[in-house]
Amino acid sequence: MILLVVSGTSMWLASGLGPGTPKNLLAALGTGTMVSAVVGFGQTLVTASAAQRAMVTPVIEESRRALQELSAEYRSLNQEFFPTHVFEATTDPDPAFNALMMRDLKATRQFWFRGFSGRYAAVRLLHSNAEWEVRAVVADPRERTAISGRARHLVRHAGVDADYERIQATLHEEISIGLVGLYLARARCTVIDVTVIADPPLDRVEMFDDSVWVTLYSDVAGVASLYPRTLRFSEGSFIYAMERADFSRLRAARDAGRFQITPDTSRAEFLAHFAKVTGTTLTDHKFRALEAKFHTFRHEFSAKAELKG
Repeated sequence: MILLVVSGTSMWLASGLGPGTPKNLLAALGTGTMVSAVVGFGQTLVTASAAQRAMVTPVIEESRRALQELSAEYRSLNQEFFPTHVFEATTDPDPAFNALMMRDLKATRQFWFRGFSGRYAAVRLLHSNAEWEVRAVVADPRERTAISGRARHLVRHAGVDADYERIQATLHEEISIGLVGLYLARARCTVIDVTVIADPPLDRVEMFDDSVWVTLYSDVAGVASLYPRTLRFSEGSFIYAMERADFSRLRAARDAGRFQITPDTSRAEFLAHFAKVTGTTLTDHKFRALEAKFHTFRHEFSAKAELKG
């Protein structure tokens, strides 16, 4: 800028002089400084561009790579340890919760269930048209410890007027209803592998090919609700692998009772299995009574959860 100012001033002064040495000197000074200004400006542009390529651009690229690596690490951690969906505790069934679970059920080939009675699993099977291999782990009705955990959860929900013994009796019946429900759903499955255990974990787990759902009956914080907080994790998560390993461990327990239901299992065969694992013999009248109670539960739950199929 200084050179341009000197050049312009020299040429302006030279234009006002007559022919002679002063005019020639000022004209030469103006022309020379003009050339120097143009050349210097070009050199500055070249030098600045080279400096940016040599210093600034590598820093930007390195920062970009670092951010990409950090983002990939966070995505990996999210997939490994954080749930894809969180459903808070509710008093009534959540239609969005059940719609997503039914979508996972329809997309899977294997359905693993670990819970108390299996009633909800049986209803879901009856509401879908796919065909699965089902493995269910439910509570052993012969063991009081298998019922006490769920009974305490219901007592917290029921409040001060809760009758603990009546709740235990109801839960004992729910296990029988759930087993009958699984039998009624046998045509939707290639095989239903049932395991009854004396001390089942309190939290319910429903595992599909691409996800695992953990219902936290063990969560006693906040207001007690009939349907506890539920977390959904993807297939690549740590929780999925942990629950799958724990499921296999429970099924392999020495004191567990086991039987299989296939589409060809007759009622007489099922009643024999039922008597073996529960210690209770079902007459035809009792079986029909449990069947009617299951269908009543199915209609009520299906309407509240907006299940279709």
